[in-house]
Amino acid sequence: MDIHTNIPLKNFTTMKLGGNARFMVEVRTNEEVATICKNAKSKSLPIFIIGGGSNVIARDEGFSGIVIRMRIPGFEVVNDDINSTIIKIGAGEEWDSVVKRTVDMRLSGIETMSAIPGTAGAAPVQNVGAYGQEIADTLQSLETYDTQSDTFVNLDSLDCGFSYRQSIFRGESEGRYVITSITLKLSKNLPQPPFYDSLQKYLDSKNIKIFTHEIIRNAVIELRKEKLPDPYVLPNTGSFFKNAIVETWQLDGLRAINPDIPTYEMGDGHYKVPAGWIIEQTGLKGQLFHGMRIYDKNALVLVNESATSYDDLANAREEIIGKVRDKFGIIIEQEPLEI
Repeated sequence: MDIHTNIPLKNFTTMKLGGNARFMVEVRTNEEVATICKNAKSKSLPIFIIGGGSNVIARDEGFSGIVIRMRIPGFEVVNDDINSTIIKIGAGEEWDSVVKRTVDMRLSGIETMSAIPGTAGAAPVQNVGAYGQEIADTLQSLETYDTQSDTFVNLDSLDCGFSYRQSIFRGESEGRYVITSITLKLSKNLPQPPFYDSLQKYLDSKNIKIFTHEIIRNAVIELRKEKLPDPYVLPNTGSFFKNAIVETWQLDGLRAINPDIPTYEMGDGHYKVPAGWIIEQTGLKGQLFHGMRIYDKNALVLVNESATSYDDLANAREEIIGKVRDKFGIIIEQEPLEI
């Protein structure tokens, strides 16, 4: 376990921005996690966990503590019955490889989260989801190192405080826990329609009537190829803005002006409005702001075309948020974490 110094964060994040990390280390075992966290605590150094770097924005000043690159492997069936299979997955496993393995095992629950970049341990942090599924639906528990008590603890799904793109790990307990493994409960049933609207439309357009795990995975991969640029070709973090959550009274006002506004009911009088649609209606799709371009195939995505600093990104973000607020009275929020 080698600790490296003054490592450029732009080389480890897909937006390709940011200063240096004072220290960086790869961890492959729980014991290494405990050792690094205890040493960092003894020296009053902050820690930050990076998986694939695809949902992280680094600031120009860099990070004064130690960045832990999560590489703990593991994929173990811990229980199997007639209806379901429970699998424990190391936090450092590549997420899409995990999805493929479960699809090959003919298990349902995460197949529509195919082709999402990053690692398994990062999935619960922002309650990763796509096309109607999210990690909260299948996560039974996770193992973490608690930096307050210096012990490993298990948290179940309720402990994680999941909501839309949110959890305790990026909320009230941010920085406290280091996730080392996740345990998912997946179904042996075939994927069942109706599917998320855009996925269902794709399936209908291809006249697909039989829905196997592999068919749904392949459909999602094709949809993502159409809408999301490869971060290793065009620097980006995938969806940069969260979809907006509005209350009934707000939606009534929006519908009065925009009768065709797409919405998804979330219960308790709340509705999700696609941020990409909002940005597109504001006329910003394809526009360039401070070197950051709103992707011409998906207005949720910001592509780093020529930005050289975090300030460029921040200025672009604030201009876009401001224009959306002025037109719709809605404040959209950034999805990626910041280091």
